[in-house]
Amino acid sequence: MDAKSSYKGKVLVAGATGKTGQWVVKRLQHYGVPVKVLVRSEEKARIFGGSVEVAVGHVQDSDAVAAAVKGCDAVISALGSSSFSGEASPSEVDRDGVIRLADEAVKAGVAHFGLVSSIAVTKWFHPLNLFAGVLSMKHAGEEHVRELFSGEGRSYTIVRPGGLKDGEPMQFRLHVDQGDRIWNGSTNRSDVAELLVLSLWNPKARNRTFEVINEAEELQDTLNPYYEKLAG
Repeated sequence: MDAKSSYKGKVLVAGATGKTGQWVVKRLQHYGVPVKVLVRSEEKARIFGGSVEVAVGHVQDSDAVAAAVKGCDAVISALGSSSFSGEASPSEVDRDGVIRLADEAVKAGVAHFGLVSSIAVTKWFHPLNLFAGVLSMKHAGEEHVRELFSGEGRSYTIVRPGGLKDGEPMQFRLHVDQGDRIWNGSTNRSDVAELLVLSLWNPKARNRTFEVINEAEELQDTLNPYYEKLAG
């Protein structure tokens, strides 16, 4: 696996201080990609030790989001709700936050948008949706990203993982699918991050929405081949 990529753009990571977001930052830095993070406070950004550019603001604030995406070539959203209600709810974060981020990214000329979503987002009757309609909110965010970033000169990659687990990347053979046919399963956060980082320069990742879960323990040299398995 190459430790450096040919990608030269700057990437904004939203939800960077969450567990998945931290992995996105780590994998971008692994490949030598410049990183900017959107965080709610300077204090939260201290976990990165000054190794990233910091934009402070809430995803509910259009002006703050506009300032954050300025000068970035791509956005990777690892936003995720953590409360039934309020500013951390699914409607505020998984739907409206993602929509606002995509809107401001387009205005700023961002070329690529990567999004962490979830398996079963189209299944309103799935048990996960009991958490304040989180799956329906994620799906609404997805739809907006697809609408905005499928046009000329823009692209998107939406990864729908199973239940997120901790662990190092590329420790599992993965199962990828399309059409939201996977009901359950788990995925390492680090592999979700890796797939989204690879989407920055892998042409097979352009305008793809797909599900991914762990299949079996098996060391991987790279996750690029999984993009070859996706339908065009």
